[in-house]
Amino acid sequence: MVQKLSPEARAQFFSDHPEWKEAEGKDAAQTTLQFKDFNEAWGFMSRVALYADKHDHHPEWFNVYNRVEVTLTTHDADGLSERDVAMAEFLDSLRS
Repeated sequence: MVQKLSPEARAQFFSDHPEWKEAEGKDAAQTTLQFKDFNEAWGFMSRVALYADKHDHHPEWFNVYNRVEVTLTTHDADGLSERDVAMAEFLDSLRS
């Protein structure tokens, strides 16, 4: 079973990842990514989908034209876990 991040690890995550903010009303992290156009946003989402499927950890997300809003949480852990940290780091590596 996946373990929820400790309060110290959670604080460290947000300190190390300034692009991510605490989600309102739940133990989750959120970010918004802006792209040149819809095609670039869709390409990003496709790359994330392949990673997510391979790692069996899928983000909550919302897309409008060139903007993608992402929320990460681990439902099995009832909050942020190392899976979310890994996913955030992967998404950050794709930021344009």
